Amino acid sequence: MKKVSFCGISGSGMSAIAQILKLSGYDVQGSDRNFDLNRDLQNRQALESIGIKIFPQDGSAVSADLDFLCASTAVEDTIPDVKAAKEKSVEIKTRPVLLSEIFHGYKYGIAVAGTSGKTTTAAMLGYILDKAGKKPCLINGGLLRDYENNAGIPNIIYNKGDICVVEADESNGSIDLYNPYISIINNISHDHKSIEELINLFQNLSNRTEQALIINSDYETCRQLKHKANVLTFSLKNSSADFYAENIIPLPAGTQYTFNGRTFNLKLIGRFNVANALAAIAAAGLLGVDKLTAAQILQNFSGTKRRLEVIGKKNDITVIDDFAHNPDKIKASVSALRQYSGRLLLMFQPHGFGPMRSMGKEIIESFVENMNPEDILLMPEIFFVGGTVTKDISSADLIDYARKLGRKNAYFCTDKNAAADFLVKEAKKGDRIVIMGARDNSLTDLCQQILKRL
Repeated sequence: MKKVSFCGISGSGMSAIAQILKLSGYDVQGSDRNFDLNRDLQNRQALESIGIKIFPQDGSAVSADLDFLCASTAVEDTIPDVKAAKEKSVEIKTRPVLLSEIFHGYKYGIAVAGTSGKTTTAAMLGYILDKAGKKPCLINGGLLRDYENNAGIPNIIYNKGDICVVEADESNGSIDLYNPYISIINNISHDHKSIEELINLFQNLSNRTEQALIINSDYETCRQLKHKANVLTFSLKNSSADFYAENIIPLPAGTQYTFNGRTFNLKLIGRFNVANALAAIAAAGLLGVDKLTAAQILQNFSGTKRRLEVIGKKNDITVIDDFAHNPDKIKASVSALRQYSGRLLLMFQPHGFGPMRSMGKEIIESFVENMNPEDILLMPEIFFVGGTVTKDISSADLIDYARKLGRKNAYFCTDKNAAADFLVKEAKKGDRIVIMGARDNSLTDLCQQILKRL
């Protein structure tokens, strides 16, 4: 039995792989600084419930008999587990490398790519394949609401079949490690890299894809991509696309659409989720699931955590948790919310000084262009988890830009707790409080605290 350890095992990407290896028969252990700080304790309990051993992050999780240590690309060499591995000559594998090794162990590997929608589209595809009896393995970046009763952290679907579905992440370059059977590219818009860099990354993925490339033809940047044999398109605008949806209508708790002459309902709001559904239906079809059957299955799909997730409602005020953090995601989320009545009180916590230098103004423009005059935007300071960076931009600078664009009710808060105080005081009946941002696992807790205080 192979023995492995994970440094930073609580993260969504690391915990998913750790669980896959445990269920595959590995002896798995790990550590996480959040556990040492008494954070993410629900994740710790979930991992321990399936037999994964948790150690303090002091190097004790690394013994000489390990086959390898898996560490995030963001982990510094000064972390005790990494130092211990080097001292004991234990191989260190990065998470992207290990994920690609697992991926290529399956006959049919599906890489879900694009700058937005990867988590939901991959989850949709995994759900369709699972319910259709295709026995997939899904390794997801989000928590699957339909699998919350499973043991462990619900960010995987594990079956001993021949299909593996993963998100192919372009932000850290790990997308270059995959040679898929099928690739989905949902969209290409400004995120951590320039458009030119992104098109090059996604074209290289297309070149390495064996069977078929599935693209969103509503994006000109996607239409540029080529594949040696088979390109399937999906669209909400062009009826000549291979997979086309029309008559998209917002429902009180979801979205209705027409596909191939039949009407279907999703439990998720937003036109973009209809596009995600088409991408998943197209991929499932290449794996033997009838397209109308796939659409029917998706009617029961509950989505993933932190994707416009309603945390609760109190005194006619709704609290929503959302992962949106780049211009395209923010535009999609806010425009989806705008289809329903009620003022929006938006708190956006940006992450990373580099990304904010690169796309901060575009993010503000996405908010300003899609908000109503009575809506409010709050921004606490940029979320920072450590490391050596140039802190030459602040959320206050971005709020100043919003005000220059005419968004008078845009405010900088020193931290997210101050923002929460503002929201609780300001909220009125009919309002929707939306907490937006990535990387900070405490944002969901913040939503729950706000809900209690309303």
